Amino acid sequence: MLRRPRVGDAEAIACLANDRTIAENTAMIPYPYTPAHAEAWSARVEAEDQPAYLAFAMVDCVPTLIGAGGFNAGEGGVPELGYWLGAPHRGAGYGTEMARALVDHAFDDLGAQRIAVSCRVTNTASRRVIEKCGFQWSGCGLAGSLGFKGAFPVDRFRLERRIWESLLAWGQGRGKSLPASQICCETLERVQ
Repeated sequence: MLRRPRVGDAEAIACLANDRTIAENTAMIPYPYTPAHAEAWSARVEAEDQPAYLAFAMVDCVPTLIGAGGFNAGEGGVPELGYWLGAPHRGAGYGTEMARALVDHAFDDLGAQRIAVSCRVTNTASRRVIEKCGFQWSGCGLAGSLGFKGAFPVDRFRLERRIWESLLAWGQGRGKSLPASQICCETLERVQ
């Protein structure tokens, strides 16, 4: 399940996001990451009505925060996908499920015609998530990172609406359910 962050989530967010690996593989997450950082992020998301969400999964029958994701305005106004997962939840398919839900949200609800995403060239797990979502490699470059305290090389990817629509149609025709709204127990919760 994805939902908007709330100020009361700050402690849980900080506990999960205070991870050097997350900071070194993302652009906007410093290390160490404190509850004050999480509170500021939650307030900014609300004030600017940013498309950013916390991801929850059922772990031992309990809804558990596993990570976060959303979009920043990228080059030319193209939404740029970003996401992270807490260490205890990596390798269980949550990253792909979260990314698919966010991609569906961008095309279905935000009206995006194209989505961009990039990942550090050494982040093979993130690259697998990106490729499973149908993104196509579009080049390489450098990205700045607060946690890395500098720039690192990234691979850049994009996904066009028409490709996404084709993937959905192909998946439905083969009896597979690609839309994240069908994969997730619950669809995006919209907070207005």
